[in-house]
Amino acid sequence: MGENPPSAGRDDAQVTNHAGAAVLSASFRQFADVVPLMLWRSDQTGRAVHHNECWLDFTGRSLEEELALGWRAGLHPEDFERHARIVAAAFEAREPFTVEFRLRRHDGEYRWLLDTARPLVEDGRFLGYLGSCFDITDRKYAEEHIEHALAEKEALLAEVYHRVRNNLQVMVSLIGLYGRAAPEACRGSFEALGQRVRAIALVQQHLHEAPHIASIDLRDYLRRLASGLGQLRRAGRIGVRVEGSGNGLVEPRTANALGMIVAEIVAECLDATAETVACAIALTIDAEPAMPMTVTVVSNVRDVAEPGRQNVPKLGPRLIAAYASQAEIAASGEATEASPLRLQLPHPSGGIGA
Repeated sequence: MGENPPSAGRDDAQVTNHAGAAVLSASFRQFADVVPLMLWRSDQTGRAVHHNECWLDFTGRSLEEELALGWRAGLHPEDFERHARIVAAAFEAREPFTVEFRLRRHDGEYRWLLDTARPLVEDGRFLGYLGSCFDITDRKYAEEHIEHALAEKEALLAEVYHRVRNNLQVMVSLIGLYGRAAPEACRGSFEALGQRVRAIALVQQHLHEAPHIASIDLRDYLRRLASGLGQLRRAGRIGVRVEGSGNGLVEPRTANALGMIVAEIVAECLDATAETVACAIALTIDAEPAMPMTVTVVSNVRDVAEPGRQNVPKLGPRLIAAYASQAEIAASGEATEASPLRLQLPHPSGGIGA
């Protein structure tokens, strides 16, 4: 019903008796009582002047009991003040309002109702409000169940991450101990293994810190990861920058695989260069509408590699291919200027758009 409904004649209009009380026509009452919704009508002061049969069937009370402010006896005590505040503000402004509250049903159970009301204005005169209520209890319980499930999921993820982080720290310590005790010719391999485990820990950390674990903001995730990887060894030695105008949401397994690939490229830079050399890695996101999202990686490691570095296995290409395959990422190229590593991401399931 609009704020200025057309008059259907005096028989359908709200009139005022000599005592100033609102009087509803018989035709309005007849209409309201056949509508299969809980309807109510108030006067200019906010006092109820009518509740239809559907309302009375719900509450199990008589119309006389529900009129004026009597209906509020069924309001849940925890909702009373909030409901009164919202309604009072709407009445003062004479604006439509929507409010959720619990009302006691005829069997004593409190049910959640969604109340939607609009002011009635005729010939410039404010006549009160007309409102309708829907039972939304099942929806509210479903929302509470989802919130509880999400809270449990977040708690489980936090526990898993805590355990994974602790185990990775133990692994780094063990690798360091074995590396120091190993023959000189093997220490480079132990050092490379240790920095890869630290990089894996960073990948997991930044996945866990994503605001929404079900769908990861790719640009935000890669930027946070790039900042962390830049501190993996001497600060400033590794520079990872995220470029391109594209962005999108990806699933956790895709984000994890991308993180592992980037971490491996960073580790290869550390393997191949002297401590005094700075490595630069550029990640470019391309997310065109209706097209598969791609991430292009270019590293300068071949330009700054230290000749003669030995005893570190060259596993980068094999590891990158394995990480990409696990997440159904199509990978091509070698991450060089001449042959950039191009990673074409799969279309996310569940309707996550790029």
